[in-house]
Amino acid sequence: MRRRSLLVAAGSAAGLPPPRPARAEEPVDVALVLAVDVSRSVDEDEARLQREGYRNAMTDPRLVEAIRGGMMGGVAICYVEWAGIEYQRLVLPWTRIGAQRDAEIWADRLAEAQRNSLSWTSISGAIDFARQALADCPFEATRKVIDVSGDGVNNSGPPAEEARDRAVAEGITINGLPILNDRPTFGRRPPIPLDIYFRESVIGGPGAFMIAAEDFDVFGQAVRRKLIREIAGLPREQRFG
Repeated sequence: MRRRSLLVAAGSAAGLPPPRPARAEEPVDVALVLAVDVSRSVDEDEARLQREGYRNAMTDPRLVEAIRGGMMGGVAICYVEWAGIEYQRLVLPWTRIGAQRDAEIWADRLAEAQRNSLSWTSISGAIDFARQALADCPFEATRKVIDVSGDGVNNSGPPAEEARDRAVAEGITINGLPILNDRPTFGRRPPIPLDIYFRESVIGGPGAFMIAAEDFDVFGQAVRRKLIREIAGLPREQRFG
């Protein structure tokens, strides 16, 4: 219970209005952690494009239609930002979204939230933090998913594969949204292409998949496609416009 209180307090500390109270009897089709990279390789313009991408995707009528079309007619979302192993922050606590208005309120709260940026990239830290957030989720979910987006490989903390395997062992699916930023991180380019790294070292679990964004400018399109697929539980061969 103390851990859950800390998570809720993190959202309140950002000066946000409190989320709609969660009721344990409210089932959802999926509990989804959006784990977003805010390391220093992501500049201010790119950070804005990331947040706008999530805001626009969540309020897209096609996504809301996918949410309403589920067996439970709702999803639970929490939004996490992360950098090095020492930094993971719950920006928006668990919120049930089941209608257009719910999505718009969520998007407004994300627009108001403070953003920080720190050095290094710990995908392992992000996954472990997201696992704990899922353990604290007040909604009963049919599926549990961690959505990791980032523009670099793990260079802080334990290997990403170790955290991935711990999550998968708990029945959690990890999907990836690598951003193929062509700038080197701290003067060094990743040892392998980022999409290959995400495929081999980050994603895992039932139905895991990855959608790469060619750059930050098209990030929003990739987010929308990815969220529809995650929320609707669509098969791998499904394509989107």
